[in-house]
Order: sequence, then C-alpha cells, then structure tokens
Amino acid sequence: MKKILFVFAVFSLLIISCGETKKEDVKKEVESTKEEPKAAGEDLLAMGEKLFTDKTCVSCHQLDAKIVGPSIKDIVKVYDQDDASLVDFLKGTQEAIVETDPGQVAIMKANLDGFVKDLNATELEAIAAYMNSVK
Repeated sequence: MKKILFVFAVFSLLIISCGETKKEDVKKEVESTKEEPKAAGEDLLAMGEKLFTDKTCVSCHQLDAKIVGPSIKDIVKVYDQDDASLVDFLKGTQEAIVETDPGQVAIMKANLDGFVKDLNATELEAIAAYMNSVK
C-alpha cells in the first residue's frame, strides 16, 4: 500500500510540474509574440503597398521609372500640382491627367476596371497613401 501511495505521489508531482512548465512556456510565448501596435497610417501604407503589388499595378508603374505607364513619382507630382484626387481617378470618377494619349488612356481604363473595381474605399485610400508616400 505504501508503494502505491508513493508511486501515486510521484506521478502526481510529475503531472503538476509539467503543467506548470507548460503554463510558463505559453506565457513566455505569448509575451514574446506581442508587438507594438502599428499606427493606423503604417497599416494603411502596408495595405496600399500590398494592393499595389497584388493588383499588378507594378507591372506598369515603377517608383521612378516609366515602364508602360508613368512612374509613381511622376503621377503623384502631377496630382499634387493639380490638387487632384488619386482616389477619384481610381474610382473612375475623374479623368486621367498624367497620361492623356487616347490609346494609353483606353488601356489604363480597361486595366483599372479589371484590377480596382472590386476595391472598397479604404483599399483605394490605401493605394493612394502608398503612392503618396514614395514622393
């Protein structure tokens, strides 16, 4: 009987000590994965950059070089000078003001209809915020 009680006590201590170790490990893991919250602007920029890439805008628009379409810096410069809205352009409620060649505009509108028509207002703002951040 004493042997059974001894084995039971050892087994109980073993289980209890393992449980404590797991709790400590989980607590350490949770604390180590905590990050400083990003500012709303940083989240918007990150979303905008991701959308700009995912929606293949980068295939025509590079940071500071004309590929198929004007560079991001050139686009932002013209929109700033004219006090125009990139979001309105992306929504299709404003005419193109950077590239005005009818052929290029037709291609651009077709691409916009395919790539950004399903984006909500926040996503469009995020793309504009990203583009404005690369001045």
